[in-house]
This record gives sequence, C-alpha cells and structure tokens, in this order.
Amino acid sequence: MNSPITAIIVGAGHRALTYASYAREHPEELKIVGVADPAEVPRRKAVDLFGLKPEQCFDSARELAEHPKLADAIINGTMDHQHVPTTLPLLAAGYDILLEKPLAPDADEMWKLVEATRKHRRRVMVCHVLRYAPFYVGIRKKLEEGAVGKIINIQTTEHVSYHHMAVSFVRGKHGSTKRCHTSMLLSKCCHDLDLIAWMKGDTVPKTVGSFGSRMQFRPEMAPEGAGNRCLVDCPAEVESNCLYSARKHYIDHPDRWSFYVWHDLQSIENPTLEQKVEELMREDNPYGRCVYHHDNDVVDHQSVAIDFADGATATHNMVGGSSKGSRSIHIIGTTGEIRGCLEESKFLVRKIDPSPGKEYTEEEVDLNLSGDMHGAFGGHGGGDMRLVADFVHTLRGEPRSISCTDLEDSIYGHLLCYTADRAMDERRVVDLPDLSQKADETGPSPAD
Repeated sequence: MNSPITAIIVGAGHRALTYASYAREHPEELKIVGVADPAEVPRRKAVDLFGLKPEQCFDSARELAEHPKLADAIINGTMDHQHVPTTLPLLAAGYDILLEKPLAPDADEMWKLVEATRKHRRRVMVCHVLRYAPFYVGIRKKLEEGAVGKIINIQTTEHVSYHHMAVSFVRGKHGSTKRCHTSMLLSKCCHDLDLIAWMKGDTVPKTVGSFGSRMQFRPEMAPEGAGNRCLVDCPAEVESNCLYSARKHYIDHPDRWSFYVWHDLQSIENPTLEQKVEELMREDNPYGRCVYHHDNDVVDHQSVAIDFADGATATHNMVGGSSKGSRSIHIIGTTGEIRGCLEESKFLVRKIDPSPGKEYTEEEVDLNLSGDMHGAFGGHGGGDMRLVADFVHTLRGEPRSISCTDLEDSIYGHLLCYTADRAMDERRVVDLPDLSQKADETGPSPAD
C-alpha cells in the first residue's frame, strides 16, 4: 500500500493531537482529513495544524458517522467516559479506531465495545503506549528468550510526581470520579496493569486484592489558616510556604502542564503572566484552588496484589505526591531476574550462577534513550510515536510488531483495574470473571 492512511481526529485534545502529529512528520504514511469536536477552539487548532476545510469539520462523532465514510481510521481522544459512546457509531460506519486509554470506564461498557468490534470486524487498537517504549519492549523480548525462566513474581511501581498529582488528580479533570467517571488506578495505571498482563503472556490473572486511600489531599491536612484559593484568600505567610501553591506550580512554572492549566486561554495568543494570574484567581478555575480544600475524591496511593492461574503473583504500587515521577519493574523467575527504571532507559538481567566464587551473573541492557523520553518519538518513554507508526503500518498491511494489540489483548489489563478497585472498595479479595465462555463470535455477556 503506497498511499497514506487517512484519519479523522475525534476529540481534539492534547493526546489526540499528539498522536495526529505523526502525520506532520510522516505525510507519506498518515494524512489527517477531518476533525470532530463539539468545541470550536480545539476544532480550530486541528484546522490550523492540518489545513482542514469547513466540510472536513464536524460537531460530534455521531454527526461524522452519519456521513459516508471519509477516511480509513479514527484517532479517538475523547474523555474517558466518551470512548465507547463515540466509538460504537464509528465502528458501524466502517472505521478502524486508534482509541486512547482507558478503553472504557467499567466492565459493562468494555464488553459493549468488544461485542461491537467483533460484530463489525474492525480493528480497535487501545493506546497502550508503554508497550512501545523500548525499555519495556526490551524486557519482553528477554522474557521470550527465556532469560529468567518461568516467572514467579512481577513487581511494578509508579511514583506520580507531586506536580502531576496536583494538576491531574486533585485540581484537574481526573480528580473526581463524578467528572471523569474513572478511578485514579484506571486513568493512571491501566498502563502498568496492562504491562503486567503482557509480561505474563498467556497465563491469565485469577484473583485480585487491593488497598488504597486519600491520605494527603483532605481539609484536615491543610496548613493552619489556609484559604480556599491560593492567590485570593490564602494568607501570604501560608501560601509562600505551601508545597502546592498554585503560584509555585503554574506561575513559576508557566509551561509545565500548560495544555491543562491554560486550556481556557487557548483563544489568546501568548497570554501574559498577568493574564494567567487573573485566570487562576477566577472563582470557577480549578487550578487556583487549594489542593486540600477541593472536591477531589480519588485515592492518592493504592496497592494491588494479583494471583495468576499458574501460581505466580504480581504487585503494583501507585504512590502520588512523590518528589520525582518514575516507573520501575522487577521480574523474578526460576533462573534469574530483570529489574530497571523506565526513566533511565536501561535494565539489569541477573542470572543465578552457583559456580565457585559466584552468586549470579549480571548484564546491563542500556538502550541509550534517556534523551528521547519526550523527544522524536514522543512521551511515555518514546512510546507515543512508535504506537502510531505501528497502527499505521498494520493498517497498511505491514508486519505487526511485538507490541501490537487488538482490542481483545486489552481485556485482562482493564479487568485488573476494575477488579482491583472493587476489591479496594469492598475490602476483600475478588475473583476475575471466567472468560473461557466469553470468546465466541456472539460476544461476551457483561462481567460480574
């Protein structure tokens, strides 16, 4: 196939535009030919970036679906709870979908999407970008080579930095399940639980337990005398010493998380610091509110324990509010272990060696990608653009990569999230549903 894959952006937010930017670097492979978004500002941004005409712009996914098919694929970057309602009519209209994670806010919605994908026989690839990070690809290849024998245990951790925690999971759209309809584990760590399922290969998870809470970001944890809005009613001596001052996070660092914080200033070209201060002082601006006197209801830390069908176990620990954001993994097998940190772009492979004078042998795999974490291949350890490239190449009939997924490959990772949250809420161990009877062409029934 020599002509580029054509795609339409649905939900022209930060993530969708990031994926669509592949078309600007590789126009011979991908061409953006439309946008659907109810808001004028993001539609206009897509128009400017990709030279779209008025007839290529739509107010909604449903309006787009009612037209004759206009492209090969959809890049769906809508809000989490909109993923399934926007994707269903587009599948019926004949489009293949690159779908931002998480694929659905709950198991019932997920099964609706699985059923529709089977019915219409279209491809839905969920944006598991970390599967494409060379760090995790390298580890998966080592496992396939048998580097550590049979897996006994997998330990993953995600430390969410204090500024990421505040901007997304306290002040931002993911801070309340009422607004985003997803838990913090689902919105932040479906990457990590997907990786655990991927690393275990064909062995399915059976049982999950989980604990977590909102420890930090509660009214009783606020500094004495703190106000409700950092730049409005918080005393200067309190605000100046607060680690989570909106001034320190968003004025002293005006470009950090700018696509979230200054969303309402998109219509202003190069807003000044004075305009940004005024924006944070607005009563309805969530980013100017005290992190302790907020309406957030998601956990700020959570631990998950998983039991697999073959007796192996896994744990994932998510801790929000750390000084530095990071992801790490440690896999222990019957003949060795692999451990490393994503941000360092390297990992160690240790093998048991009982020979005289030895305990183990050690190999360091250095991928030399520390400068590419947010560079030419995008964020998420260089996974963003590699994901889009694989989606495009797959639709062009080229060989699939080791990371390539169909929607069916995303089921267990998402079920782990849903089940872990249920286990945490009910304070008990919960079994995953038996999927052996759910794989026929008529589609599965909703999970218990």
